[in-house]
Formats: sequence, C-alpha cells, structure tokens
Amino acid sequence: MIIIGGSAGSFNTILSILNGLDKSVSVPIVIVLHRLKNCESSFEDILRNNTHYIVKEIEDKEIIKKGILYTAPSNYHLLLEENYTFSLDVSDLVNYSRPSIDVTFESASAILKEKCCGILLSGANNDGAEGLKLIAENNGTTIIQDCQEAEFDNMPKAAKLIYKYHQELNTKNIINKLNNEYR
Repeated sequence: MIIIGGSAGSFNTILSILNGLDKSVSVPIVIVLHRLKNCESSFEDILRNNTHYIVKEIEDKEIIKKGILYTAPSNYHLLLEENYTFSLDVSDLVNYSRPSIDVTFESASAILKEKCCGILLSGANNDGAEGLKLIAENNGTTIIQDCQEAEFDNMPKAAKLIYKYHQELNTKNIINKLNNEYR
C-alpha cells in the first residue's frame, strides 16, 4: 500500500504524482490530506477527472482492494484493521488535524510492516513525522518531499529531523521510484 500524506501546498504535487504513475501500478493508494471539516469538498471529483484511477472516499469497515485510489474523509482519523479493512475514528485531533497523517501511517505500518510505503509532502505543521519514522522502523519505504521543492517544508523537515534516513525526493523522482517499485 502507498499512503500519501499532505497538507498546505501538497495538492498539485499529489496530482502530479498520480498522473505520473504508470497504469500498471495497481497497489492500493491512500491519500490523507488535511481538509476543512464541515465544508463540501470537490477533492474526489478533481481526482476522478484528472487521473486514471477509480477514486473512492473511504467508508467505515470497507475492504481494501487493489487498483483503487482511496481518500480519507475529512474530520475522521483513518485506521487500517488486521482484516485489511479501513476503520474511521472521531477521537481527538492529532497535530491539530483529523484526519491525522500520523494516525494513518502508524496504523498501516503496524499491520503492513515492510509492505507499507509512506510519502510525506508539503505541510505547515509536524503531522506525519512520527508515523513515517514508524514505517521506517518496520522496514517500510519512506519518502519525504524535497524540502527545497515543498511549498511549506514544515512536514518534510520535521520528519527529517527525527529520522534522517528517509529518502528526500523531488516530485519527478518520487514518480520514478514508485513506477520502478510498484509496477
């Protein structure tokens, strides 16, 4: 599973990554994007209209399937269960966010171990840094957006500060890496 976490400044990078991926990349992809709660969003429609993926906003207890691009719904934490279903949670905000990228990274890493790929993009807080470190400790693949490229470098920098061995890649190299490893 590939999990892409982002916040401020990450939307266009997410679109670029998805558009650059080969159609043969069929592992489930999950997008955890900080969004406004209680606000109608066209995020899924934009993804449907601008990528080749089947796009699905996650529902509680939904079974994970290959070839689907999943999005975490606003105002819910997203967890992965041992039976490979998604679970939605409304517990307290983590890093001022719900969904929290950390919560999803940590949950998925605990289940998937080395089969988990976490990518942390632009954002203005520290969400995702701890969870990405856990993915690395469980032998998963960890990537942070090049801090020079990120519109808001707080999130990739925070991840780099607590664990210096993440791969720091620009968008083009993220796409190349994913195409080489997940085709």
